[in-house]
Amino acid sequence: MNTTIRIPEEEMARQREYASMFKALPGRPETYHIVTYGCQMNAHDSEKLAGMLEEMGMKFCEVKEEADLVLHNTCCVRNNAERKAMGNVTWLKEIKATHPGMLIGICGCMVQEEGMADAILRRYPFIDIAFGTGTVYKLPENLYKAVVSGRRNIAVSQEQNTIAEGVPILRSSPYQAYVTVMYGCNNFCSYCIVPYVRGRERSRTLRDILAEVEGLQKQGVREIMLLGQNVNSYGKDLEEHISFAQLLHEVGKTGIERIRFMTSHPKDLSDELIEEIAGNKAVCRHFHLPVQSGSNRILEQMNRRYTREAYLDKVHRIRSAVPDIGLTTDIIVAFPGETEEDFEDTMRLTEEVGYDSAFTFIYSPREGTKAALMPGRIPDDVASERIQRLIRLQEEKTEQFFKSLIGSCDSVLITGNSKRDDHMFTGKSGRNISVNFENTDYSIGDIVNVRFTSYGKTTLRGEIIKE
Repeated sequence: MNTTIRIPEEEMARQREYASMFKALPGRPETYHIVTYGCQMNAHDSEKLAGMLEEMGMKFCEVKEEADLVLHNTCCVRNNAERKAMGNVTWLKEIKATHPGMLIGICGCMVQEEGMADAILRRYPFIDIAFGTGTVYKLPENLYKAVVSGRRNIAVSQEQNTIAEGVPILRSSPYQAYVTVMYGCNNFCSYCIVPYVRGRERSRTLRDILAEVEGLQKQGVREIMLLGQNVNSYGKDLEEHISFAQLLHEVGKTGIERIRFMTSHPKDLSDELIEEIAGNKAVCRHFHLPVQSGSNRILEQMNRRYTREAYLDKVHRIRSAVPDIGLTTDIIVAFPGETEEDFEDTMRLTEEVGYDSAFTFIYSPREGTKAALMPGRIPDDVASERIQRLIRLQEEKTEQFFKSLIGSCDSVLITGNSKRDDHMFTGKSGRNISVNFENTDYSIGDIVNVRFTSYGKTTLRGEIIKE
């Protein structure tokens, strides 16, 4: 088991010094643009990248092609995301020809893949800076060295099990915030590349998490999202053991009004956590519980370490304790060797659970994982036909659920104006459903009570109930 590397304050001070040195450089890059792919963890990493760049004296540029530095924060969980990222990076090569001073950077999970550093050096000579997931905090140093030397800085390290506190963060919203509680994953699901590019599980200390949440609350943040590859495993690696349920309890005492979290692994879902969700008024009534497949045979091949029966039992226990909980999930279709019977098991489970919504994917092989070597690849036409059937079923379940909500109420955090109508607000309900409603006497950042009056394919419409 790898030991967690907690970056000392001396090293963080050194990075701040590099930031100051960069800021003083004559003719340095002035503007940046970050392109983010993948999950909430990547989105939060991009907030950290932006925070460091702002501390280095740089400013965000809305137009990517006009920025002095373009950073692509990549994802490699699915093959499509990787192809899209590299396609967009390669396209910038042409822009760079007309903007000689432009720096192109690439970071994130894809960079951490085995052999990727060599590939960048050989195949992408126009990339100026590259770094992996464990050395994000070293951006000031790496960028300073690249600019001063005029040479490429491809600093991909196998050092993954790091925790760096005190990295500056440029939050994307003054009312909502991501708070990472742990990094990495120990589960090694056979299809998943995450443990290889994000490292082993390592938890931030309760003290550091609470200090961050309390600071956010004082700044006016009303909703936080606690992040981890498997938040249910939080605290198992700390000297003073604390469970995720206990962490939720302590965070709930900070005064923050709304708490969300993801992602949870079903095998680690405890009765203690269910009880805490039921009793903690700050925790939003939404639980993302990825099932991946409804077939016991496929679940075993995936190394998920639970059965469909165990999963359904946990769903029953959650709903018994929290009747108004909203459940969402992830499902992989066409895993190697999946038979029609296996797929029908997934369809039946989806029907039985009745998810609010589901993220559905066709299996994407990732080099370096066990599943990539498994026989029985499903033909594209079969995979496509299956996922379309699953999507249609979930759309029916979502419509039935939305219809049942008409006339009921829920609290909604106003996050902005509707994209389709500036006279309408939009926000997320406690169950994490997008809701549109008339813009009245309230402002973005307010929490309002909304009665649902109608629905669309993926959103609800409603009216504010004034107290």
